[in-house]
Amino acid sequence: MFTAGVFVNGPYALITTAVAADLGTHKSLKGNARALATVTAIIDGTGSVGAAIGPVLTGYIAAISWDAVFYMLMTAALISGLLLTKLIITEVKTLLYGSSEEDEIVSAASEPRPPIDVLI
Repeated sequence: MFTAGVFVNGPYALITTAVAADLGTHKSLKGNARALATVTAIIDGTGSVGAAIGPVLTGYIAAISWDAVFYMLMTAALISGLLLTKLIITEVKTLLYGSSEEDEIVSAASEPRPPIDVLI
């Protein structure tokens, strides 16, 4: 049971830590430890609620069919990907143009892009 807990909680803790570290660099939370702690707690709490609801929902859906369980998992993955789309686009633009500010990204979008071999 301990080994299962290590393998399940390890990745979960890494995800919440990465999100909290990323939020710590956001300009709206700069220097406000209380706001950062609140946002981190909300993220952690949401993950815990999802971890509690997921098996219950899976149990109900498994009574219908196992195919439905896998469709539920695919739907959840698709929704997660869609919710991350804006963040992914912003991150890619930041990597391409070397800017973290949205207004600088917009102005950089009008500039010509460097050749692909320069980026590699």
